[in-house]
Amino acid sequence: MATEYGQGYGHGLGHPERGLPEHGGERRHRLPAGLRAPFEARSWREFGYVLLSLPISILLFVYAITMVSLGAGLLVTFLGIPVLAAGLAGCRGFGALERARARALLGLEVADPEPLRMRRRGFMAWIGAVLKSGTSWRSALYAVLHFPWAVFSFVVAVNVWAYGWALLTYPLWFWVFPVWAGQDGLQLYGDETHHIYLDNPFEITVTALVGLLFTLATPWILRALTMVDRLMVHGLLGPSRLATRVVELESDRGVVVDTAAADLRRIERDLHDGAQARLVALAMDLGLAKEKLTEDPQAAARMVDEAHGEVKTALQELRDLARGIHPAVLTDRGLDAALSAVASRCTVPVEVQVDLEERPVPAIEGIAYFTVSELLQNISKHARATWAAVDVWRVENRLMLQVVDNGIGGAGTSGGSGLAGLAERLDAVDGILVVDSPVGGPTRVTAELPWRTV
Repeated sequence: MATEYGQGYGHGLGHPERGLPEHGGERRHRLPAGLRAPFEARSWREFGYVLLSLPISILLFVYAITMVSLGAGLLVTFLGIPVLAAGLAGCRGFGALERARARALLGLEVADPEPLRMRRRGFMAWIGAVLKSGTSWRSALYAVLHFPWAVFSFVVAVNVWAYGWALLTYPLWFWVFPVWAGQDGLQLYGDETHHIYLDNPFEITVTALVGLLFTLATPWILRALTMVDRLMVHGLLGPSRLATRVVELESDRGVVVDTAAADLRRIERDLHDGAQARLVALAMDLGLAKEKLTEDPQAAARMVDEAHGEVKTALQELRDLARGIHPAVLTDRGLDAALSAVASRCTVPVEVQVDLEERPVPAIEGIAYFTVSELLQNISKHARATWAAVDVWRVENRLMLQVVDNGIGGAGTSGGSGLAGLAERLDAVDGILVVDSPVGGPTRVTAELPWRTV
């Protein structure tokens, strides 16, 4: 589980100081965000989303209320159940369209909710699955709740947008009033005796400035309005938290199974290519020594001496293999002693600091040990460092690990590297791996694991 230091940087990480892609994929804007916002495509897409929301929400609201009310009213008969199921199924279909609209205009990526779960085939099974599905009822709730919000956001957006551009461009069209309306300009106030028109250069300039403020504020008002739409689409039309958690657990289970299978293959390979091969050669050498014991005692003694050396080597390999499975020092003395033993085998000096008042459960303790062990192996093989440090501490219900070195940097979790595999292993137990490794170093890898005591 090793990754090449000095490679992997620049794969979508961007420049750490400028916040721009390393290869200059984005051009710099001369205007600040506040001035260019009214002309950006995002603002127009959000305005289009708000405009479309009103007619779509009217359709959804009428459909949902009609079908649900009709189905509920017919529940006294057999027809109420299929009508209600059909109404909820239609709401699910409209929910899919709304997710697509939010994806196209708002750039909101919402995963599809969990599909219908039917234990058997048939129309009645489908009706039961629709009625039992939480997604169906959340889609109907969205159709009802989105209508008043769509009316409010439509009114606000259209008025702010229209008044802003109208006032901003007033110097260009104020001549319409004296020519076609028979008045000096836009009437600000009027009664039977007094009339105030915006007709002199100062008033026209102030009107344009007010329109400019409205125009500059409109995109941010739209962004705030569509933020509520984002929350509604994500919360009511996306997968439920339970379904999302189930998907995560299924993915984590696959990672755990694959990791366990890979570890078993590694152990089998190490046994077959290492200790097993040496023991087979040892048996053959002892057999030859036994045959020469009476004929040539000196040669037999040399062969026995060589076999003794092979036994020591095989025992060392078996110890290393056992340490790779689960070291005895970790079980007997905990993380402090086990990590100190790993650090002593690293090719660079390593400072180890473990600040734990009690030990976590063996599973978490083992994962923490192997995480630090693999990170130190990376340092030994690729970092070109002269110094490293390991810190372990606890923050509330999380176990924190941090490995720092002064090597060449450039480590990353992209491209199928060893750190990517390590991140997947930690994710399988609700852990997190964060790599901070700019080119030139230093490298700081922080791992976070759930804390569970014995």
